[in-house]
Amino acid sequence: MLSVVERKLQALPVPVQLVLPDGAVLGAPDPRVRFVTHDKTALAHLAEGAVGVLGQDYVEGRIDIEGSMRDVMKAAAALLPGSPMDAARGGWLTELVRKVMSVWRHSVERDARQIEFHYDLSDDFYALWLDPRRVYSCAYYREPGMKLAQAQEAKLDHICRKLRLQTGERFLDVGAGWGGLLLWAAENYGVDATGITLSRNQHAHVTGLIQEKGLGGRVRMELLDYRKLDDSQPYDKIASVGMFEHVGRAQLESYFAKLRRLLKPGGLIMNHGITAAGVYNAELGNGMGEFIEKYIFPGGELTHVSVVMQALANGGLEDLDVENLRPHYARTLWAWSDGLEARLPDAARILGGDQGERSLRAYRLYLAGCAMAFEHGWIALHQILAQQPATGRADELDQPADLSYPWRRDYMYGEPRDALLASPDGRQS
Repeated sequence: MLSVVERKLQALPVPVQLVLPDGAVLGAPDPRVRFVTHDKTALAHLAEGAVGVLGQDYVEGRIDIEGSMRDVMKAAAALLPGSPMDAARGGWLTELVRKVMSVWRHSVERDARQIEFHYDLSDDFYALWLDPRRVYSCAYYREPGMKLAQAQEAKLDHICRKLRLQTGERFLDVGAGWGGLLLWAAENYGVDATGITLSRNQHAHVTGLIQEKGLGGRVRMELLDYRKLDDSQPYDKIASVGMFEHVGRAQLESYFAKLRRLLKPGGLIMNHGITAAGVYNAELGNGMGEFIEKYIFPGGELTHVSVVMQALANGGLEDLDVENLRPHYARTLWAWSDGLEARLPDAARILGGDQGERSLRAYRLYLAGCAMAFEHGWIALHQILAQQPATGRADELDQPADLSYPWRRDYMYGEPRDALLASPDGRQS
């Protein structure tokens, strides 16, 4: 086993040194990454290239990892025995088991517990490495030199422009997080906005911001599951950002059907979420999916965009525009990872204790590992714009007042938002 490990170390793109449990040293004499093993099982996982299981060894203290996360991920990608997409692909029995598990894992009560596990870890911890608005989803680097905060504002506006938000419209944000999109839409587009979340921390945070900004008359945040939303008073526009990954593959059709019932005729829905790059895998192989399930997103499931589109159509919606933002999310995640790495002592103080140390180790690998996965195309991020099905009318290209989608893309690339807001009627054209 040690000879296998030594050959692997020699082939890595960055110099790596391995310290064995007995103190012996293998690998580069002047390393940029250093693995210090305390348990022989970690050596076996290193030899197998099971990087996700090796990540669990790190979280549980069976191995220590020294070096920058960027160098660590270069080494991790090279350790893999093959594509983690192929490693996660199963046969018909695997798919059947996954479907049964997807149904079981996503009751209203289980989803609430799973969301609390991740998002209620610590608001102060997330604030260390997110932008000031705490936008916890893929940014949009409209210009290459943008900083994270600028790119997140560009993403918020990108969504609002795609949805063609208008003053006075009723807007729903499903899975509103810390309120970035909800408040951006209300303050910059004049909508009457409702957000929902299952996170108590996020609900309290956004409710406080609404009051501070004096928006209580037309903005609200509710602690509510999307399945319990009242669809008797549908909305003009709906956004769901970073939420449907938690829905479960077996529930996607009913999820989109629910959004359709919540949407007025002629309105628009924007679904923004992480998708699988492999058609047949709901997670990544080589232990990577198990790592995310155990330490980061219990109950999370990935779905290829083709399967998403099928579920969307079966749910009664028509797709209008599909955009892949995969490299944008890679850059976003590296910005988060770099931000956390720069504040490790603060993060350790905030999380505290043995469990806090385990959480911090898990998040270090999660952020950098996901950045690597997006860079390699193992996962992707798609924005899908949709509406209710066509009704046979012949005037859709004439932009009638009761229809929102123009069937032309120039509305995305015209004047900047500030110029639109300065127009005589304050509305987008």
